[in-house]
Amino acid sequence: MGDAPAVEPVVGQPAALADLGAERALLVADVHAGIEVGLRYERGVELDSRADERRERLVDLIVETDADRLVVLGDLAHRIGAPDGDERQELATLISAVTDRVPMTLVEGNHDAGVAAAFADDLDAIGPEGGMLGEVGGPMSGVAVCHGHTWPDPALLDADVVCTGHEHPQVRLEDAVGGSRVERAWLRGELDPAAFTEAGEGADPGEDARDAAPPELVVFPAFNERSGGTWVNVEGQSFLAPYLPAALPTADAYLLDGTRLGDYRRV
Repeated sequence: MGDAPAVEPVVGQPAALADLGAERALLVADVHAGIEVGLRYERGVELDSRADERRERLVDLIVETDADRLVVLGDLAHRIGAPDGDERQELATLISAVTDRVPMTLVEGNHDAGVAAAFADDLDAIGPEGGMLGEVGGPMSGVAVCHGHTWPDPALLDADVVCTGHEHPQVRLEDAVGGSRVERAWLRGELDPAAFTEAGEGADPGEDARDAAPPELVVFPAFNERSGGTWVNVEGQSFLAPYLPAALPTADAYLLDGTRLGDYRRV
C-alpha cells in the first residue's frame, strides 16, 4: 500500500495536518458553530457568543500551518436541522473567511442537516458514510474520513489512517489532593476492521483485507470547547459512535499539548 500518509496533531490545538501528497489538509472535528444559539433555544442557557473567536482561531490555524485545504470531520453546525437565523449567519461568515483562503470540505455529521445544500456553492461535501482523502494505490494510499454517528463505508478500511469525530473524547485527571479537571484528548490505535463495519464479526473481510495491516484509527477532540464530550477513562461512560469502543481494542490517549497518557482506559 506504499508509505502511510502522515496525520499529525498540531501541538496545543484540537486540529491535525494530513499529508496527502499533492496537498496538506488541516483537519478539525465538531466546530459546532452556533452552539450559543442552540443552547439558548434548547435549554434556555445564555452564553456570550464566541463565534468571532472560533472563526479567527480556525483561520489563524490555516495560515500558521500553511494548509492547502480545510476538512471538517462533521458537525460544522450545532443545531440539528437546516441552518437559519443567527446560526446561518455565523456559518456563512465562517465559511467565507475560510474559503477566501483555501478550499473547504465538510464530512456531513448528525448536526449538519441542510448545511451542505445551503452552502453547496462554497464547499465540497462527503456524505455521512465517509470517504477518502488522497488516492489509494498511488505513492500515498490516502486518509479516510468520517464523522462517526453512523456506520461507515467499509471501503474506508482500504486507507492507512481513518480519522473520525463525533465522540468529543475527554479525560478526567485527578491530582494528589483529590482535585480534578477535564481535558480534551486524542485517541489513536489500531482499528479492528470487524468492529468498524455494520456487518460485524460474522463478516469475512476477504483475503486482501486479511493480508493487509489494519488502519490506524484517530478519534479527534472537539474543536469547540463548549460542546462537552465522552470521559473515555471513566468507567460506565457510554460511547457515541456505533463502532466504539469495540473498534479500538487498544488505544493511547494524548492531551492537546502532545502529552502521551498511555492506554486511555488506565489513565
